[in-house]
Parts: sequence; C-alpha cells; structure tokens
Amino acid sequence: MSDRTMARQVLLFIWFLSLSSALGQVSYFIPEEMAKGSLVGNIAQDLGLGLKRLQSGKARIFTGDSAEYIELNKERGILLIKERIDREALCGQTTPCALHFQIILENPMEFFRVTIEITDINDNVPSFKKSTIIFRISESVILGSKFMLEPAIDLDVGVNGLQSYTLKPTHNFNLKFKNQQGEGENVELVLQKPLDREKQNDIKLVLTAIDGGDPQLSGSIEIHITVLDANDNAPVFLQSIYKATVTENAPKDTIVSQVSATDADEGVNNKIEYSIANMQDYDQQLFEIDKDSGQVTAVGIIDFEKAHNYELRVQASDHGGGTGTLQHVYNYEVCRTTDSRKSDLKYGRPCSESIISLDSSGTQTLTHAQRGKLINEDFDQVRFFLFTVCVAAYNTFDCKSIQTVHTS
Repeated sequence: MSDRTMARQVLLFIWFLSLSSALGQVSYFIPEEMAKGSLVGNIAQDLGLGLKRLQSGKARIFTGDSAEYIELNKERGILLIKERIDREALCGQTTPCALHFQIILENPMEFFRVTIEITDINDNVPSFKKSTIIFRISESVILGSKFMLEPAIDLDVGVNGLQSYTLKPTHNFNLKFKNQQGEGENVELVLQKPLDREKQNDIKLVLTAIDGGDPQLSGSIEIHITVLDANDNAPVFLQSIYKATVTENAPKDTIVSQVSATDADEGVNNKIEYSIANMQDYDQQLFEIDKDSGQVTAVGIIDFEKAHNYELRVQASDHGGGTGTLQHVYNYEVCRTTDSRKSDLKYGRPCSESIISLDSSGTQTLTHAQRGKLINEDFDQVRFFLFTVCVAAYNTFDCKSIQTVHTS
C-alpha cells in the first residue's frame, strides 16, 4: 500500500470518526465580505472550553477540503476571518450558504462541529449582458403580441435580488411578467397599441430592473424597435417543450439537443436565427446554441452543486415581425438530480420513464407520460419552446411535478 493511499484512508477514518463522536456543535451567522481578521465568534466560550484546553489539546480546524476561510486563535479562543468571503462566488444562487468544519482537540481526542452561515448583502447591481436590445417588428403584428426580453442579472439573493421592472415610455408597449419554476421571473414586451410605420418607424424604450435592497439598486437597458413593413409569417417550432439530461462535468461541446423551426415566408424573411432568450449570467458559460443550425451544446463545466437544473427558453426569429406563445398548460415531471455524496439528503421516487420522447431529428411530438399527465397538443403555431436540462450526479434523481403555462 502506498503512503499516499494510506494517508487518504487515515484522513477518511478521522472524518467518519468525527461525525459519530462529536461532543458538541455551534452555529454562527455572518455577512459576506467581512474584512480579513474580523471576529466570527468566541469558540472557547460557546463550546464551554477553557483556553488551556485549547492550547494543550493542540486545537485546530479540520475542513475536509482545501478551502479555509476561517482561522482559530488558540491564545484568545476565538474564530477569525482568514480570507474574505464572497457569498456569490462560494455558493452562487444556492441558499442557505454555509461553511461546515470541525474543531479537533487531542489528549483526549475530541471533535466539535461548527457551522457558519454566510448571509447576503446588497453588493450587486442589477445589470444586463448587453447595452441595447434590438427588435425589428412588422407594423402588421397583432395586438397582444409578445416579445421576450433578456432578463436582468442580480447575483444577490432574497430581498437583495431582482424584484421588479419598469418600462418608459408605454405608448405602444407594456410589460408582462411570468414566473418560471427555478428561473425566477421572466419579462415580456407586449404590444398594446398598433404600430404605424408611416407615423413612427423607430421606437426607443428604457427597461429598468430594480432590486429590493436598502437602498435600492437598479440597472437599465435601452430597447430599440425598428418598425418594418408587413412580414406575414413568424417562425414556427414543431414542439414547445424539450427535456434533456446531462451529467455534471460533461465534456465540452456535448450536444444537448437539436431544435428546428420553419417560416413560410420567402427571401430574407425566411432566414431563421436561433437564440437563448433567458440566459442568466452564470449560465452563459455553460450552454450555447448555434444561431444557424439550432444545435444546443454544453460548452462549460456543469457543476451539480451550483445548480440542479437549467431552464432555457429558445427563440427562433426572422428579419421581420414578432413571435408569440400559445395558450397551453402542461403538467409534467422535472427530474431534479440529487448528489448521492451528501448523506443527509432524502431521495424521492426515481424517474421511471422519459417525459418527452425525441427522435434523432428532435421533432417527435409530445406523448402521454405515466406520472406527468402530459397530453398531446397541436404545436403547428408554437413560436417558442421550453427546454429543461437536468444535471445528473451519480445517476440519482428526485422528481417533482411542475406546471408550466405558455400564454399567447
């Protein structure tokens, strides 16, 4: 047996031993971004230990990994910030965000569990990936037509996260909000007054995203709309919901799915480009779509601990007119992967079958699913499809029912 293997076995033995023989535990709550050397808590007092015991027992911190944000001052019996903690970098959008480690003492051997929960501060301003949103809309587009807006990104969570949007001016358009499971609130631009190219061929709007912090922070983006002569047909998808599963750490350029839309128009209005409409900042390095072929690929490292699933809304657009969504309600099962490495997770029923069946071209119709109660629909007029990607870790899944509403 090599020295490295033996060392690893000893380390694992100590870790499991500590789980079963910890004498006490203590929890602290601290805000992110505390300065190096800031006080976390008096660990000696909170655990009922004397300073002499900490020193004679050679008290030390055991984290189980290489990340050490906290240090122990044995002479004073206190825990201090060793490295500045960025909650968003540490946990992403996951809540609660916490550090877990143990205090180990020798002669006799004793273990104490310590949990430090990192609370969010309003240190991120809502922002947009682009400086401008551009639409080319036919003057013949019907009232009520919807145009998906790129959502703002706010890395903060809870009340400090993104809360609302405003639009100015609102002569021709207003906003509609739609809650998407796991993705927060999407926002759409809705036509409420007919467009007239002869009176106004260029429209400029300002979309503002506002968080709920105190004071509130906000970010804005300009919307430029060019009003075009009539384009009679919008791109049409053959399906509205796709489902795929990828493993975490899937190789770069792994193909997730292939989508396809058609347009009955001719010439330049027949050329279709694909885009992902609701891409979050932390998702943009994970997935991309070929704007010409519609092939969706995983281009980054997918980390199960950062997110269990991703919901991508794909839009097909031509060079004129708008696209909209139809009124459909689907009951389907979303497989949420759970990490079998975390011993305290409770697993639900496994996914017994595919909810959406796809052939090699990615155009097979939706079928009835045993638990999802998914019914066949006529998708001849579908303008968008909803695409859920589940991240698999150790092939263990937990399923739950989610209802998604597509409105026209």
